Amino acid sequence: MRDQLLQEAHGAVQQALAAGADDAVASVSWGRSLEFKWRDGKVEKVQEDTSRGLSVALYVDGRFSAHSTNDLDPRRLTTFVADAVELTRALEPDEYRKVTPPELYEGRADVDLDLVDSSLADLSREQRLDWCRQMEAASLDHKDVVSSTTGVGDSYSIVAACSSNGFEGCREGTSIAYGSEVTLAEGENRRPEAWWWVGANHLEGLPEPAAVGREALRRGLDRLGSTRGPSKRTVMVVDHEIGSSLLGRVLSSLSAGSIQQKRSFLADKMGEKIASSCLTITDQPHLPRRGGSRVYDSEGIASKPMTIIKDGVLQSFFVDTYYGRKLGLTPTSGSASNLVLSLGKHSCEELVSEVGEGIYVTSWLGGNANGTTGDFSFGVRGHLIEGGKLAAPVEEMNVSGNFLELFSQLSMVGNDPVPWSSFRVPTLVFDGVQFSGS
Repeated sequence: MRDQLLQEAHGAVQQALAAGADDAVASVSWGRSLEFKWRDGKVEKVQEDTSRGLSVALYVDGRFSAHSTNDLDPRRLTTFVADAVELTRALEPDEYRKVTPPELYEGRADVDLDLVDSSLADLSREQRLDWCRQMEAASLDHKDVVSSTTGVGDSYSIVAACSSNGFEGCREGTSIAYGSEVTLAEGENRRPEAWWWVGANHLEGLPEPAAVGREALRRGLDRLGSTRGPSKRTVMVVDHEIGSSLLGRVLSSLSAGSIQQKRSFLADKMGEKIASSCLTITDQPHLPRRGGSRVYDSEGIASKPMTIIKDGVLQSFFVDTYYGRKLGLTPTSGSASNLVLSLGKHSCEELVSEVGEGIYVTSWLGGNANGTTGDFSFGVRGHLIEGGKLAAPVEEMNVSGNFLELFSQLSMVGNDPVPWSSFRVPTLVFDGVQFSGS
């Protein structure tokens, strides 16, 4: 299939050039996904999808446009590409829109990223349903559980791309995910909920399905008796599963697009300290079996490891070719691959013990963040920390502040990132965080 998709991509580029385009980039994709959902001892949903499509980016007389179609019939495709070229001529010129310079394609790493788990193709219907049963049985193992929903899904995709100025590449990958969601009864009106899903490129290394169901139940039971936490300034311990969403809000302000459009509070911070010395983040695109791994990015730029923040000092932006030209910056990559935090020496349990008193945050519940100013406000729930141990569950709380101040208060980093995640964030400890509650 790889050769066929590459051939179709090359054909689309040639059709674009024949229709008058100066340059063109085409990608052809094929994908399959299968999902099972199980509830109340029976199958609730089975959904299988297959997709096939072409996307083409056109550079015509100083103008640019992008088009896509899932109709790959050769006769209609020729007309589609020709019409797209003509439509591009009607657009306003943009001097910064040019095909990726070919020198940025060079230096592509010769590594096996091992992103395909061939064993997933052999998973039978009965095996998938048995996993659902195992998760359901484990998550129902308490008198207060009123319902449980479990599911299994996997996918395979392949994308072949080429350009008129020498780029050619193919990406192939699989994914597998399964999980359990539980609802419990508490009194007449409360219905605490919890869930746990796991997923990766490969099945190997993921927890057993029954363990996933047990963990979903444990999380649900931990919510029983939740009350509104107190308003106070105290230590905040952030669970390793949710730290990535917090850091992701900060890192979104490192894109060249955000900087050029005046939407980044970090635009003028290159080389400056933006966090405590505990924080070091690198972008590592060549890690085997990681969801973000790649040897080239969406523009064909050869991927390379990059230090984003070192000992709290900002080292790099994510720069694509378009906004790089506008800002006069050398392109690096327009997006992150696998983001990896340098780890500390202690587990979450050890960090909680060290903290003594504070709030352990397990979920962000809505809220907002302003990328221009760095101000944020999030709803949270979790547990009080008392005497170095997790204590009563709390909810209906809010935490607010500014990211620059918050990350300057980062005091400890754990050693426990989620092993199958492409954003490897451990438990994080912040001092002096303002919580609003009762």
